Amino acid sequence: MDLAYTPKQQAFRAEVRAWLADNLPREPLASYDTREGFEQHREWESRLFDARLSMVMWPAELGGRGCDLTEWLIFEEEYYGAGAPMRVNQNGQLLLGPTLMEFGTEEQKKRFLPRMAASADMWAQGWSEPNAGSDMAAITSKAIRDGDHYVLNGQKTWSTRAIFADWLFGLFRSDPGSSRHHGLSFLLVPLDAPGVTIRPIKALNGKDAFAEVFFDDVRVPVDNRIGAEGQGWHVAMATAGFERGLLLRSPARFQYTARKLVELYRANQASADRDPSIREAVCEAWMAAEAYALSAYHTVGRLARGARIGAESSTNKIFWSELDLRMHETAMRILGARGELLAGAPESGDDHGWLEGFLFAQAGPIYAGTNEIQRNIIAERMLGLPK
Repeated sequence: MDLAYTPKQQAFRAEVRAWLADNLPREPLASYDTREGFEQHREWESRLFDARLSMVMWPAELGGRGCDLTEWLIFEEEYYGAGAPMRVNQNGQLLLGPTLMEFGTEEQKKRFLPRMAASADMWAQGWSEPNAGSDMAAITSKAIRDGDHYVLNGQKTWSTRAIFADWLFGLFRSDPGSSRHHGLSFLLVPLDAPGVTIRPIKALNGKDAFAEVFFDDVRVPVDNRIGAEGQGWHVAMATAGFERGLLLRSPARFQYTARKLVELYRANQASADRDPSIREAVCEAWMAAEAYALSAYHTVGRLARGARIGAESSTNKIFWSELDLRMHETAMRILGARGELLAGAPESGDDHGWLEGFLFAQAGPIYAGTNEIQRNIIAERMLGLPK
């Protein structure tokens, strides 16, 4: 694997670094799990779009820049290295976007992707239901065909930032006599449609990070279906692969956290070294983050040669989610009782972000498919073990 960058890639890195240096917000944005912060992040996304840096790997005619995946990794390294704001439209841009590229019609791509890249439309994901969490094949929300519309009834839950979003994508059972992964359709639903009710679900930090969405005779045009009727499972599995693979959680995100963890350790080394295992955990975190980045470059090289990511995306998901958890647990051990202080507490200083990250990291082994399910996938599909 040749890790030398071409002159074109080096020029792209320099351009991204210079733009971020000139345009980063002077003050941190509010949490995007609040209305104020959500709109601040939407505005930031619009600025990225105007600079053709929102979705760099998308085709130019669809709101992107036409970069390859290596240049995307470069962009991510510079973006996280600069401490830029978290990306608020990830569900749309990193999950639905690639799905539309693969399964959408030309009209659907032109209709949705440029607005998604500009964050003019913000997206929520509609997978989980009260009785269908990690087991998506147990979905019961219905989409019954009525002429050129579907009529939706049912409930989705744990939809990230759905309280603020404009659209939702998800699976609905379009064949009422079907079961499991058969008879499902992948639909795009405007959240301001008559019959949609959204109720916020507060996260551990008290913010409206999630929502449950109710559908009561909601009419959605058939043109909003991605892929063929009844083939939603196939489409959704591709989306899940994007979620578990490279796109949702780039290596740069964890390299940035690992560097911050090293800085935290050095600033508190006298107390941290009372427990030698902390130093070891910090070193292991840094090495694991770098190893994940090298693995990502290797995967990108394989994709460039025509390979596809299949069940191995489950190994990625387990690795990054458990790495994130270990890094934040190590940070909390370094900080001790001080790590439990909320933002605004007199003694919290600049370290309160570790608590926010620690709370969020608890969800990592659950969202994008629980790690227990991912281990089953690895056992069955990669290792050939019996069910």
